[in-house]
Amino acid sequence: MTDRDEQQPKKKGFWGGLFRTRSSATKSGKLEKVSYHGRRASEGDALHSNHRRRSDPEEFEDDDNRPAAVATTSSDPRRRPRRPDPSKDAKGKGRDTSGGQGAYDPGPLTEWPPSGMSSREELSLGPAMRLIARGVPAFRGHKRPIPHAPDHYYALFATTAGNRGDETDAANLHASMTQLMTLRLLGSGPATYPWETLEQPSYAFCFGKRPGTITLNHWVSTASVLPPAIALRDSGMVPREIELDRIFERLKFLERGLEDDNEDLLYKNLYRRLLRDPDRYLTPHRTLDKQITDLIMVLSRPDWIDYTNPRNQVVTKFIFDTSAANAKIYHKFFHQLLLSVELDLRINSKHHITEAKEKLLTQIPPTIQWNLALARRWRENVRIETYGKIPDQTCLRLKLKKRQVRMLKRFAQMMKWPNLAETLDNLRHRDVSSTLDRVSSHALAFFSGLVLPGPTFPFLIINSLIDVDPDRATDDLALLTHVHPSCGFQYRSSYTYWTATSIVGKVLAPTCHSVAGWVGPARPSVDLSRSQIARIRSRRPLQRGVTPEDIRTMSERSDPLGPPTQVFPVKEYSLVTADPEEEDDYYDLVRIEMLSLRACADRAHEAGPTWFNASIQFAIDGVSWPLRLTFNVSFVHAWPCSDGPHPLFFDYVFERVTADELVGIKDWNGLYGGYNSLSADSKNRRQSMRTARSLSPPAAGQSNDGGGASASSKQKAMSGSNLNANASVAGGGDEEKVLVVDAFGVHDNEVLARAWCSHWGLSAVVADIGTTCMACAIREAYAATLTVVILVDGAQAVDRDD
Repeated sequence: MTDRDEQQPKKKGFWGGLFRTRSSATKSGKLEKVSYHGRRASEGDALHSNHRRRSDPEEFEDDDNRPAAVATTSSDPRRRPRRPDPSKDAKGKGRDTSGGQGAYDPGPLTEWPPSGMSSREELSLGPAMRLIARGVPAFRGHKRPIPHAPDHYYALFATTAGNRGDETDAANLHASMTQLMTLRLLGSGPATYPWETLEQPSYAFCFGKRPGTITLNHWVSTASVLPPAIALRDSGMVPREIELDRIFERLKFLERGLEDDNEDLLYKNLYRRLLRDPDRYLTPHRTLDKQITDLIMVLSRPDWIDYTNPRNQVVTKFIFDTSAANAKIYHKFFHQLLLSVELDLRINSKHHITEAKEKLLTQIPPTIQWNLALARRWRENVRIETYGKIPDQTCLRLKLKKRQVRMLKRFAQMMKWPNLAETLDNLRHRDVSSTLDRVSSHALAFFSGLVLPGPTFPFLIINSLIDVDPDRATDDLALLTHVHPSCGFQYRSSYTYWTATSIVGKVLAPTCHSVAGWVGPARPSVDLSRSQIARIRSRRPLQRGVTPEDIRTMSERSDPLGPPTQVFPVKEYSLVTADPEEEDDYYDLVRIEMLSLRACADRAHEAGPTWFNASIQFAIDGVSWPLRLTFNVSFVHAWPCSDGPHPLFFDYVFERVTADELVGIKDWNGLYGGYNSLSADSKNRRQSMRTARSLSPPAAGQSNDGGGASASSKQKAMSGSNLNANASVAGGGDEEKVLVVDAFGVHDNEVLARAWCSHWGLSAVVADIGTTCMACAIREAYAATLTVVILVDGAQAVDRDD
């Protein structure tokens, strides 16, 4: 227990943990029956069955309305029991929460217990909610079935509410330039829930507000178990042959909408031009449902372009070449597009009821859904000016071009593009001459907005910028592709740029901008040539991921009041706060020395850009420490809270350190087989760091040791100190204990914390204390099954940079 944790009550022993306190069950001088007192469900085995609260099956229903199995005991220590209905007492009768203690309505807390309240007092549910849980985020997990797939396939999601405001953990789609990365299946505008989008995980709820972070929902969604793609079988429905000019004629007509008010005309235009009606003599397909079925059948043929294949998701590559050699694929693309537009307009017809639309769009095969996505983007962003019988007679009007030109200009300025002036001059010249769509297939996709949702957009915008740049050095950057997303590049030896999904980008992001799926401008590397692409090798973390059981119990495990009980003793909570100004000198001891990239010798034979292992070397109070970016971990941006800081229930256990102390911590929470405990106080740790400052720095890359330095050199550097000893003491261990890292001050502190997480394979919650209090960040870590929280102060870091 550090000196920062003195306010936090000590964890009780077995029986102390099993029962909160005798007074917890006492109200009005009488001993009431408490439904469940255990701190963790795994300890419930010691209780008699009549002491366990009977679970309401409706509380544990999955989203497919099937009751989930409710176990009375569990071996999972992350599971916390659900709190009873606040409006009812233990017998199910209504409870009055308006009088007595319920009248207490405090302002922001500055001490605990609040002024005028004794630590021996006990609160009923209503006052406890107002005093402890007012303005805290409430986390809820969702498990949803996959249509037409066995039960062992499922999709996981997380939603959050309750902070009494409109703030979320997700970046603004406009500000982050990621509008085209997501598409709502039904309706227009941004999605309300993450399961409403075509792409999964949803990019409408992907990027966090801080650079290099993701949202809680995206973290949870990565644990979904999705079925593999199923090969299509020939449906037997064959479309009619149609000339290219007739395709464009119909597409141009449909720009005005579908003729769904005239049933005869609607039927003739579909079955005389595009399809054959097998029942035209007996029961012709004049209704929308039959026409929709026929279009789905014909688009299910395996000889169409499959847009579920990532290699086909830069769709403009099929139409960029208008030469005779590409005429066949050019014709197929627009033929398939026309059928998709016909289907999309019928599904969204005013004569098709909303409930039927929603059910159909979620049940149709993914191949059809992606065809509809392309049709939607075409109808929204592209118009036909002229057309003919051959491809090079086609002229398209790009509705989004002006907006996209401004976006690319802003993107280049934010990235501090090395050849900025010449690039913007060429962009302006091509815009005036209307030749931007002829630069490359990526540029055609970007400037037209003909972009499928998903991970292609970041590569479309960066390749458009590279293609518009007249510098011949950009020829060395021609192989950037979304098929290999964990990559980056150096340009003109000035800056490096990294994808937001690569571990280098995630770690260096606090020192850069994060926009349009790219992180930059980042520091250069002497290990790369003047202009070179680097693919980064990283491993999957060993840390246990989110499970369906974690999703089911997310609300209970992160409850601000703790497990259910009738009364809530004030002494079981403490006010944990983070003050960036406290001992401010220690937040300025870390500096990034260099980004090191070493080529992977075992992958040198592979075609394409070179593979590298990445590491970052830090100077910590005069001592050099290298950390390898071994694991591709994630950083979850904490959901904002309001009316904070909030009290923290004693069972949310944590250890608090500063960023410069991290290098002495190994194998946090026994990820590699042992448990570590930090028993010395923070003053001793800082004294140890000062002792190490005058000693020889460790040499990078001299062994396979986890810190990147040889064991002997590291021991020498830390001799005379107890930091290394304290960090490797095997304690009893609590695998849920959260390591809270103070990374205030310069951005390098946060980079160090993130690099340490990558080094050991620990994903983390990143919380800006200007919007999220320390208690809520720790609870979100419990909700996400993570064991590291990185505390930062965005406003302070900006001020220091200025």
